Amino acid sequence: MSTNKSKPRAGSLQFWPRKRAKRIYARVRSWNKNIKENKLLGFIGYKVGMTHVIYQQNNPNKKNKDPISCSATIIECPPIKPFSLRFYKNTPYGLTTISQIFSKNLNKELQKKINTKNLKDKIPESFDEVRLIVYTQPKLTQLPKKKPEIIELALSKNDLEYAKSLLNKDSITIKDVFNENQYTDIRAITKGKGTQGPVKRFGIGLKKHKSEKGRRAPGTLGNWMAKTWRVAHAGQMGFHQRTEHNKLIFKISDKPEEITPKSGFHNYGIIKNSYLLIKGSIAGPKKRTIILTNPLRNKKTYPTEITYIKK
Repeated sequence: MSTNKSKPRAGSLQFWPRKRAKRIYARVRSWNKNIKENKLLGFIGYKVGMTHVIYQQNNPNKKNKDPISCSATIIECPPIKPFSLRFYKNTPYGLTTISQIFSKNLNKELQKKINTKNLKDKIPESFDEVRLIVYTQPKLTQLPKKKPEIIELALSKNDLEYAKSLLNKDSITIKDVFNENQYTDIRAITKGKGTQGPVKRFGIGLKKHKSEKGRRAPGTLGNWMAKTWRVAHAGQMGFHQRTEHNKLIFKISDKPEEITPKSGFHNYGIIKNSYLLIKGSIAGPKKRTIILTNPLRNKKTYPTEITYIKK
C-alpha cells in the first residue's frame, strides 16, 4: 500500500482571476425580491471604522444568557438621491434596457460624473422590470471628494406608481430601507495589497533552507509551456469584490454624537449623518463605499439590546 500523501492545493479557486476590481465600489448581480410590500432593496454608505459593543440577545434557545462582547463596524449613511428610472425588457439574451426617465431635481455635483444636459424621458408601453438609479452625496460627509457614485438599485415589485413616487422624492434615507435588528448583505471592494509573493498570496509553505532558487517560491512551475493557474505565482492581492451574507444591523441612529469620539474617528473624521452599527467586520478600508442589500439567505432574528458602546 502506498504511503504517499499529497497536500491539498494552497489558495481558493472560488475567486478567479485574482485581479483588481474594475471600479472602487461593488456591483450587485442578484436581488432577493421575496418581499410582500413595495420597497427599495438596497442602500449605500461609507465605512467609518470599528468599535466594540456589549449586547444582550433574547434567544430562548440559548443556555447562556450572559451579555456578549463583540466588535462592530460603523457605516455613515448620508441620504441618497434618485437619478432615474430604468426600464428593462426580457430578451433571449437577458434583460435589455429599453428606456429611461430622469429626476427633475439633480445636484450640480452630478456634472462631475456625467453630462446631465439634454436628458430625454420616455415611458415605454410595456416593460418587464423597472429599477431605480440613485447617486450618493459625499459632500454631506467629511470625505475629501464631491463626485457622487451612481448605482442601480432594484425594487421588490415592478410597480410603476411606486417607482415614480421614489423618483419624485427629494432624498431617500437609510430608515426608508432598513430596520434595526435586521440582516443585510454587504458588498464592498477589499483593501488593496498590491503585488505580493506566493507565500502571502496563496499560503504555500516555505521550502527548506538549503533549497535553491528561492525559499518563498513554489517547488515546481509545472510543465514546459506557459504558466498555469494550478501553480501559486506572485501577483495582485486585494482590491477584489467580496460579498458577506447576513450581517446583523445592531443600530440605526440619527444622533452621531452618541458614538463619535471627541477627536473624531482616525483617518475618517466626524460623522455628520445617520449611521449604521453592523455586527462584526466588513471588507474594505476606511472611507470605502459600501453597498447594503436585502439578504439573499435571510434567517430568523431575535431581539437584541445593546448595553454598552465604546466611544
